[in-house]
Amino acid sequence: MKIVPVILSGGSGTRLWPLSRAVLPKQLLPLVTENTMLQETLIRLSSWADVGHPIVVCGNDHRFLVAEQLRQVNLTPEAIVLEPVARNTAPAIAAAAVTLKDKDVLMLVLPADHVITDVTAFEAAVRRACVAAEQGKLVTFGIEPTQPETGYGYIQSGAELEACDGCFEVARFVEKPDAATAQQYLDAGNFYWNSGMFLFKPAVFLAELQQYAPAMVSAVSNAVAQSYKDLDFVRLHEASFAESPSDSIDYAVMEKTKLAAVVPASMGWNDVGSWTALKEVQPNDADGNATRGDVFLKNVKNTLVRAEERFVAAVGVEDLLIVETSDAILVAHRDCAQDVKNIVDHLKASGRSEHKMHPRVYRPWGWYEGIDIGERFQVKRIMVKPGERLSLQMHHHRAEHWVVVSGSAMITIDDVTKLYTENESTYIPIGSTHRLENPGKLPLHLIEVQSGSYLGEDDIVRFEDTYGRS
Repeated sequence: MKIVPVILSGGSGTRLWPLSRAVLPKQLLPLVTENTMLQETLIRLSSWADVGHPIVVCGNDHRFLVAEQLRQVNLTPEAIVLEPVARNTAPAIAAAAVTLKDKDVLMLVLPADHVITDVTAFEAAVRRACVAAEQGKLVTFGIEPTQPETGYGYIQSGAELEACDGCFEVARFVEKPDAATAQQYLDAGNFYWNSGMFLFKPAVFLAELQQYAPAMVSAVSNAVAQSYKDLDFVRLHEASFAESPSDSIDYAVMEKTKLAAVVPASMGWNDVGSWTALKEVQPNDADGNATRGDVFLKNVKNTLVRAEERFVAAVGVEDLLIVETSDAILVAHRDCAQDVKNIVDHLKASGRSEHKMHPRVYRPWGWYEGIDIGERFQVKRIMVKPGERLSLQMHHHRAEHWVVVSGSAMITIDDVTKLYTENESTYIPIGSTHRLENPGKLPLHLIEVQSGSYLGEDDIVRFEDTYGRS
């Protein structure tokens, strides 16, 4: 039986601020290894003979990053499905199920941002689940608890399924418990952490969803029926998808269906939902410290220190979370890891941008990074990948100076196109149509100095764009 991975790559990971942000969330970051969490999720499956090309469901803002990260690990997706609006996991999974032409394959639904350290145990659990899914069950994976965790929902197992060793009926789903109840669950031995991973046939899932959430099936089916290809992406019809109720797969189907089954497993699973959770899956030194980047510690215990851009030193502290990025620093007691989301709420309410994006902003052609900004001027560093080019555009309110630092730049200004190399520069007046290209085989780096009365990114009039942006 063929398995089709369906990777859910939505979400913003606000509890991992300042590293995870809306435009570059945790699933697209290399948090644990040199690969991003999305890449690790797909690499885990890449050697399985019966696994087909994945379907990745993500938001519009992340589409080029997702496509590039799949290309980097030589994975060709079956489809990259773009959610026009966030509607939680049930509509996202339904969109993938409707998109699949073969409704009798097995869909392996996986969040893109989980860590699994025991891949052998993970595959064994999936193989057990395949037996139950072939029998028409909607299978979820329960993680064998190692402690009375209050941050996860739980699944209680019932009777073992016939002809499926290690597969059980679901007795009930329970919400996140208090500490005393979590200890009772641990002692009982038949309660498992709800992993948010699933395996089932699309036809079975859609039939159950039709029974319990028919409006969702109708809206999503219409959105897929009116979807269209845009480069490498499948764009769901916006108005139709927006009509879908917003609900999780647990609430919409799993807690109601009589077909729910659970496969318990111990696979080194962690949903990396906070900085303390990330610390658990990283190497810790003899004093219980986890570090990454240019870090110096002296008399420090049980602390996570992550330095992204600058040297970070900590002396004589314990039980802290210290995370440095180029424009923000987090210092928190590890017991307050869940409260990091309050910082994001404050930044949103204050109209600031630090919750949304980093100074380095990725584009399909490369990236740009803010260096300095003041009254009527802004300085940026720009990198253009080999063979890529920016849109043909113009600005109403700003002029630009471009200085080539390294590589080759093919620059068009109005009707003149000219090749520029290292240490050469040019000037683009306000209102001039212009385009920047990299015709070489090495990355192009240049410095851009903007000057004018308004320097916002929305002062761009695009006349032609390789990537289909309006």
